[in-house]
Amino acid sequence: MTDEQGTMSGHWNSSESWQQNPASVIVPVVFSLIFLLGTVGNSLVLAVLLRNGQTGHNTTNLFILNLSLADFFFIIFCVPFQATIYTLEGWVFSSFMCKAVHFCIYLAMYASSFTLAAVAVDRYLAIRYPIRSRELRTPCNAVTVMVIIWGLSVVFAGPYLSYYDLIPYEWFYVCVPAWQEPRRRVLDTSTFVFGFIVPVAIIILSYARIIKYLWTAVGPIQDISESKRAKRKVTKMLIIVTVLFCLCWLPHHLLMLRFHYGHFPFNQTTYAFRLLSHCMAYANSCLNPIVYALVSKHFRKGFKKVFSCLLSKRGAGKVHAGQAVNMATNSWKPDWRRLQVVGEGRRGRRPWKGKAGWRWSGSWRGGTGPGKVF
Repeated sequence: MTDEQGTMSGHWNSSESWQQNPASVIVPVVFSLIFLLGTVGNSLVLAVLLRNGQTGHNTTNLFILNLSLADFFFIIFCVPFQATIYTLEGWVFSSFMCKAVHFCIYLAMYASSFTLAAVAVDRYLAIRYPIRSRELRTPCNAVTVMVIIWGLSVVFAGPYLSYYDLIPYEWFYVCVPAWQEPRRRVLDTSTFVFGFIVPVAIIILSYARIIKYLWTAVGPIQDISESKRAKRKVTKMLIIVTVLFCLCWLPHHLLMLRFHYGHFPFNQTTYAFRLLSHCMAYANSCLNPIVYALVSKHFRKGFKKVFSCLLSKRGAGKVHAGQAVNMATNSWKPDWRRLQVVGEGRRGRRPWKGKAGWRWSGSWRGGTGPGKVF
């Protein structure tokens, strides 16, 4: 192990002062909160989009679904493992997991940035050329773009499968970059360019044209158009999501560039900045559902429907359990005074036997019987 790698492993894992390291207390709390919010939030977004039934007919919803899948993937496969780097003295998993976790981090990052760029272009075509873009903005083409996004993400994130490895340090192993500095500089710079600069440039150009068209277009008919108002709201929501992505991931990229091209001493201050940059990057995966809930009334309605559906199923389970108990413990004697005859023109206080057999509705004495409870 080189001196540089030894210094990195010692300071980045903060093994020398692990027992007194505040990160060993703060990180589990922060990462647990990110994991909880990200898992619940993105699960709700997926439930709303899939339950709505319109996802397959709306390209924007398909891209939001893809973005939520990338965030959910990141939360499940990255956050729990990365938390151990700051809370334990060494890497407690295998060498394969060391490589796979970092591959998944950049895979999800690329998928998110490419999806946001695709969403920006899709919104520009939908708003600027609503008629001419219909043949291009089809669900089939959107799914094709999603497949291309994940394919490119695998290609760009692939080198990270060999970038990290386990290296012995004192009496334990740490998961740190194993490549030499020139190769690491090339890969990290390429990640910054293709995973951040290029998508952000496409996003800025697309949304700048959208804003110019939506907010500066003249005409009283356009100003009162409900369709235009709806497009403005959707665009506003997606711009907020994009800005949050940039703000959350920019510190991580700047820190890596500072390490490769500037002076980056390994001390408690730089360790704190590195920890903060990672927390911000990971937090991005749990922020999007919050934005959807705050900005979009349709998502709020969808969230409420999902919650009401879950609560109704839970209540139905309790009712069915109560019915089973009553059916087993009660004598099933009908209260003839509260029964109504169901038939055509024949009503009274006695049950009526028709072609389909005995039919009645009403309440049963001592329990709920096989009819509608009024």
